Amino acid sequence: MNNLKKDALDLHKTLKGKIEIRNKVSDVSQESLSLLYSPGVAEPCLEIEETPHKVYDYTWKGNTVAVVSNGTAVLGLGDIGAAAGLPVMEGKAFLFKEFAGVNAIPLVLDTKDTDELIRTVEILSPTFGGINLEDIKAPECFIIEDALKEKLDIPVFHDDQHGTAIVVMAGLINAYKLLGKDLKEAKVVVSGTGAAGCSIIRMLYDYGIRSIKATNSKGIIDPKQKEKYNEAVQRIIPYLSDINDEKTLSDGMCGADVFIGVSAANIVSKEDVSSMNRNAIVFGLANPNPEIPYDDAIEAGARIVGTGRSDYPNQVNNVLAFPGIFKGALSVEASEITESMKLAAAYGIASMVKDNEISETNILPLAINRDVADVVAEAVAEEAIRAGVARKHE
Repeated sequence: MNNLKKDALDLHKTLKGKIEIRNKVSDVSQESLSLLYSPGVAEPCLEIEETPHKVYDYTWKGNTVAVVSNGTAVLGLGDIGAAAGLPVMEGKAFLFKEFAGVNAIPLVLDTKDTDELIRTVEILSPTFGGINLEDIKAPECFIIEDALKEKLDIPVFHDDQHGTAIVVMAGLINAYKLLGKDLKEAKVVVSGTGAAGCSIIRMLYDYGIRSIKATNSKGIIDPKQKEKYNEAVQRIIPYLSDINDEKTLSDGMCGADVFIGVSAANIVSKEDVSSMNRNAIVFGLANPNPEIPYDDAIEAGARIVGTGRSDYPNQVNNVLAFPGIFKGALSVEASEITESMKLAAAYGIASMVKDNEISETNILPLAINRDVADVVAEAVAEEAIRAGVARKHE
């Protein structure tokens, strides 16, 4: 760990950031300068003034997203503030470019005022073809995303919610191929009702799963008592199954087929896993330490185990989702990212593991697989066209 800390700090200090802006034109001459800037630059300005959508033709807008955060929910670190969150946002921008060729600009905003953040992104939006929200705490993240989706005519995507849900969905699709069972019949329990948990539950329901229970630090969510929960939990109540006398996470896991944890480390015991149905699937995604260690889950009888870590099989990593999703949405100049586009992305990711290669330790492609983004992009673009949110038909 000490070496990791030193090596990471040394690398970041040497690089002084992971990204930079480069010009597309080299060896600028007097003639090219007159075209790229004054007086030639006036021509695309006038074209865009007359036909605003031509901004996609004459500027970088069509291949550029903003990675926006206020640093209030940085993965594994919590509320560390805007400046301290900047290395993460730079990293996200690095991954956009590395895996999908998409330009991404990190924008850390020093505010916890929801309205101020929304307005700031709104007035910056003409520069970008999409907005990737990142590491903003719940429930503010829901409010911010909803408001921006309403106000803007470009894709707005909160990756902590939807990226995680998409990759989880892809993993479940392949896990149930291996089991030879109908995923829609699965009994699922989700631990954690923050950003990721709520989006996972919504996607499971959209897929067709109807037995979904959720738990948080206060116990099992009871849909019959909606009024006792915060706004985030109230959003998912319509997707949850009724409960009987279950009160704890252990109660919820008994007889379940699938456990998905996006909550806290070491809250699931071997006994909890043993109480699940045969061929149980356990996704313990808390980082850096999962709800139950990988080896413990296997020893307790789980058939398939996934984590958020790269040192164990079946890593649920958002980099499998967000680069391709934005690449696909931008390629057709989509006005939004629909629920069906997210599901199309999940199917795209799942397809990257051939049916004859799916195994207990191989239900998801590796995070470094550079072909994933293109496959996801194609699936998302096709669904955007089908859903009627594409302004450009390739």
